[in-house]
Amino acid sequence: MVLYSNEDRAVQLAREAVELVDAGHREAASRNLREAISLAPDNAEIKSAFVKIREDEETNHPLVNLCRRYVSQRDQEAGREAARYLRSDGLEPPQDVALECVKQLLAAPAATLSETQDEIITGLVRQSADVRLYFAAQLQICVTQFFDEIYDRGDGAVVCLDMVVLDTGLWQSEKVRTHCESELFQLFIAKLMESGHDLDGRALKGIARLLAMHADTLQHLVDEDGFDVILSSLDLRLPIDVRSQATLATAKYLEASQDEGQQLFRNFVTKRIARQRNDDFVVAFSAAAAVFPIMPAMAASLFLTEGFLQSLIPLLDRRQRTNNVWRAVLELFNAACMDGACREAIAKYCSEWLSHILSNGTDEQSARAAVVLAKIRTSEGASASAENSRVVEEENTSTQDLVERFKGLMSQQSSDISFRHPIEGLAYSSVKGEIKEQLSKDPTFLKDLLAVLKSNVDDSSILYGGLMIIWNLTKYRPNLSEEQKKMSELKAYANVSKPAGGAAFDPHDDDEHVKTRCNAVLDADIMPLLSECGKTKLVSVSVQDLTSKILLALSRNPKSRGKLAQQGAVKLLLSIVASRSEGNREMNETVYTAAHALARVLISVNPAHVFPASGFPQITEPIRPLLRLLTPAGATSSSASSSTFTPDQPRDLLPVFESLLALTNLASSADPTASEAIIRLGWSTIEDLLLSNHNYIQRASCELVCNLMTCEKGVGKFADGSVRAGQRLHILLALADVEDLPTRRAAGGALAMLTEYDAAVAAVLDSSNRAVAILLSLCGEKSEDLVHRGVVCVRNLAYSRDEVGKRAVSELKNGGAVEVLTTCLTQSKNPAVLQSGVEVLKMLVATENGKK
Repeated sequence: MVLYSNEDRAVQLAREAVELVDAGHREAASRNLREAISLAPDNAEIKSAFVKIREDEETNHPLVNLCRRYVSQRDQEAGREAARYLRSDGLEPPQDVALECVKQLLAAPAATLSETQDEIITGLVRQSADVRLYFAAQLQICVTQFFDEIYDRGDGAVVCLDMVVLDTGLWQSEKVRTHCESELFQLFIAKLMESGHDLDGRALKGIARLLAMHADTLQHLVDEDGFDVILSSLDLRLPIDVRSQATLATAKYLEASQDEGQQLFRNFVTKRIARQRNDDFVVAFSAAAAVFPIMPAMAASLFLTEGFLQSLIPLLDRRQRTNNVWRAVLELFNAACMDGACREAIAKYCSEWLSHILSNGTDEQSARAAVVLAKIRTSEGASASAENSRVVEEENTSTQDLVERFKGLMSQQSSDISFRHPIEGLAYSSVKGEIKEQLSKDPTFLKDLLAVLKSNVDDSSILYGGLMIIWNLTKYRPNLSEEQKKMSELKAYANVSKPAGGAAFDPHDDDEHVKTRCNAVLDADIMPLLSECGKTKLVSVSVQDLTSKILLALSRNPKSRGKLAQQGAVKLLLSIVASRSEGNREMNETVYTAAHALARVLISVNPAHVFPASGFPQITEPIRPLLRLLTPAGATSSSASSSTFTPDQPRDLLPVFESLLALTNLASSADPTASEAIIRLGWSTIEDLLLSNHNYIQRASCELVCNLMTCEKGVGKFADGSVRAGQRLHILLALADVEDLPTRRAAGGALAMLTEYDAAVAAVLDSSNRAVAILLSLCGEKSEDLVHRGVVCVRNLAYSRDEVGKRAVSELKNGGAVEVLTTCLTQSKNPAVLQSGVEVLKMLVATENGKK
């Protein structure tokens, strides 16, 4: 058996392609050549064959033959081959060939060709500038005629009209382009109005795309009838892709038209309701539900208009089975619950009906009603006053019943039940402390929830709702200063607002309860789901934001950090930071949260276990985001509400402290690139933190500096002979003399490593007249660690070479080193201290006797 390499196979295909061209089989030759190029694109013989075939194609291109056979002979295989050719990389047709092909296709009536024409036309427009110029020229001749010629050929071909009219480089002037764009936009609206709505959403897609780009210049072309037909396409009975395009078009139009558009919307809803027909009710309520998230204030004002909600009461007659109307009402109520006043109105007028639907409606109706009731029961006003305590107790019981219903729906495998409803209901219900406990203590539910989310990771609504449930379970109260705590209590007592953090007085939300819930979520195996979310294409910012927050909460417990790192948390957090930092120098909230979670995990794990010697991720990757946590700019950019710190809203220094600890751990790695990168990217910030008036921050920054002394760049910062180096050394000596024991220990460790270099010894002696006294004071400490560091420093000074050594010995003797060391040796039991101390004493005594 002869085995061929890919390149041998590619060369053979190229030779066959040349022979096929010579024999007139150009289509087969093109297929062979495409495969050869994919196997060995840089091979010289393949390039030569490509040139030969390209020269032949200039006079008789295979794509022209394929399109001709597809159009004239209705050869479907030829059409599919032409589409495949246009999808191939590296084989773009010459401009004149593409133009000839598109003219062939457009010469045939759309109805006589298969759906493949859409794919071929789309490929030609995307690949050929001449074809796009041809489209622009045809639109200038007559927009209506060319629109009719293209519209029935498929979605892709219609998209090409938008693409061309939005490409300013194809037009002689902006005036001509905007005229054609306006004409095209009106044709889309007219096409939509022909039947009220198009089931494939083609016209709506064109309207939505153009409004998305130029709503300000096109909104005046939408009159009452045009907006009516767009809003009618929000009908919940229509396919979801149609409604999504209608939602986009509505949002862009309302945003651009402001008061005029809002008035048209109000007229649409009120007129439809006034007709008192079921179809009109469904359309009106569907439109109102869709607009609530777009313009909540405007939609809420309509909803709360006197008589509006009351007029719905007759529609809710239990004796009627108007399923579509009830479904539309439930959708409207669900959307309206985003407004507090609307929630209260629904609770006041419609609670009884919702309870009836909950018990007697279809499965879907019951699920929707349960979601609405959950939102009402968990609203802020549910426990506003003590006099409503009995009602609160009843509502709490009802909420727990609703939660059990949602959990039951989650466990059903029926295709008729959407997971969206129970997940949405649980997302709202789980803001209450007792519900959090109810869910977290049910391991079966947690595993079922994670399984549902993992199987629906591409469904953004289900995924976001599910992650919101997990976030509610794992969310800790915010870190408050003493002043903030007092202010929160005063506001709560004055009934001005809820305490900061939402549920500051809920006993189920103290740290111990949240820690237990975090452990339950981690035990349910949350990390595979979060990792899967990170791999999903086009993952949303909101999902990444929740993922970061969940990981930050889970990593608060040091005992959980190893498991998180082992299951890929570091890689996931680094990917979130990278994806949301690209091209954006400012630190947004998602990146800030992810960086903080990264810091927590990296505090407690061995860097060698997370960052392999060869592979991904590299140990230098987390350094930049960790350093950004140290700056005030990083903290302020994480908050959209304020760009400065105030006494009421001081800076949270916990991320700074934990970032310093993580950097210290990375600097302890045997890989010197970590320390070098920290010094290169963040030295000035770290140096500033050495002077922090916060004890823990100063301590952590000093410990980081100590670990950075293991590399040459770190030593150079203190011993390069510059004035700035001397100032730094002066600060380090001062830190070795502060009250905080860990800070003294870290500074002493740094000095012990620095003084191994003669240049550093000279710098120490020059930096302060108290330098020797400070080092000797370390030898007299009660802590064996400090004594060890002091003795090593003294030994390094005494054994320095040349003039530096003589000077050091002289200053040590003058400073009483012999007495200090003698006392130290009589009290210490540490062998390392005894050995170093004896060596120094011998040196000092020898010099006294003139033997040095």
